[in-house]
Amino acid sequence: MIRNEIIAYIEQKILPLYDGFDRGHRRDHARQVIERSAQLARGFDVDEEMVYVVAAYHDTGLSYGREWHHRDSSRIVMADEMLRRWFTPEQISTMADAVEDHRASAEHAPRTIYGRIVAEADRLIIPELIVRRTVQYSIANFPALDYEGHWRRSVQHLEEKYAEGGYLRLWIEGKENDNAERLAQLRTIIADRDRLREIFDKIFREEQNKKE
Repeated sequence: MIRNEIIAYIEQKILPLYDGFDRGHRRDHARQVIERSAQLARGFDVDEEMVYVVAAYHDTGLSYGREWHHRDSSRIVMADEMLRRWFTPEQISTMADAVEDHRASAEHAPRTIYGRIVAEADRLIIPELIVRRTVQYSIANFPALDYEGHWRRSVQHLEEKYAEGGYLRLWIEGKENDNAERLAQLRTIIADRDRLREIFDKIFREEQNKKE
């Protein structure tokens, strides 16, 4: 069980940070990663509270920008004096490493099982959700692009990250994790440009309507 005071602190001080991020990384995303991390952790001998903290802090570094957000998130964990009330220095260091290692484009595998859990949970490979988050990020960060520009940028990102030969790696196998199956579904959609364009068009219209 996770202590109530830890939950209260996360709910009051950490999750609200996500409200200022782009639509693909707001509080609902943090909650999804927390829930997914808890599910994946069931198959391992890990500290439930540490898993919860790693998931909650994993994208907090977006407060300082996206490029190095994984490192900034790690720094936030290490600098948070409140965590020292509940965890040892060794546990905090492990959680900081896990937060830093969650990024899909990391050049090395996560150093601990905690890093593997949050990295895998952060994947959230639901094909339409992946396309939606790609569109949301494009709209938020490339406002000068026209409709076709957003389409081309989205296709490029999906190809580089999720298609065959892309940089995304999965770190956990087993019945608790269906990311491999969902990744195969997403790759099929990416390869079918007509189907991908249909999904993109629908999501782009929906996201534009939210701005109006």
